[in-house]
Amino acid sequence: MPVDPAIVKIFAENVRADVIQRPAGLNLDAAIVQKIANRVKVFKGMSMDCLMSTLAMAEHQPHKAGAIVFNEGDIGSSFHVLIAGEVVIEKNKGGQVVQLARLGAGECFGEMALVGKHLRTATVRAVTHAATMRFDRERVDAYADSAQVIYRNIASVLATRLDESSELLADLVVRTGETGHAPLS
Repeated sequence: MPVDPAIVKIFAENVRADVIQRPAGLNLDAAIVQKIANRVKVFKGMSMDCLMSTLAMAEHQPHKAGAIVFNEGDIGSSFHVLIAGEVVIEKNKGGQVVQLARLGAGECFGEMALVGKHLRTATVRAVTHAATMRFDRERVDAYADSAQVIYRNIASVLATRLDESSELLADLVVRTGETGHAPLS
């Protein structure tokens, strides 16, 4: 007798949900959850029930002003959503620290660890006292409903950042006249 693949999938997800322990979740009221739903791009299009389950898997992390959230080159397997404060994204280039971005509440960082490289490509430092929700890849992947929305939205966030980087690079090439590439002939 053939087994319905949908039943196998549901069973596998239930087993993973039982095996993977959730951290002590945040006690969020409906108003806070609604605010998160409206402001955090990575959760765009997620149903309230799915969002509540997703937020329950997050680990709340406070960061003092000046504290490093993670360093360029660290092994990464999670992304963060900034829920309070500000952070800067910094890259070391030739011994000089270059600030790539300044992020505020509602923005995410570290998502490259979920979709590609496992090494952090930049350092993230808290500018002010900050708080993040940290989402581990293992937990995100264990919940298919939220994972598909998160990964789709991360792709959108990364595409936007790539567009912005391309514009900055084009401006730099126009200003300096250098492309950084040797001629082909």
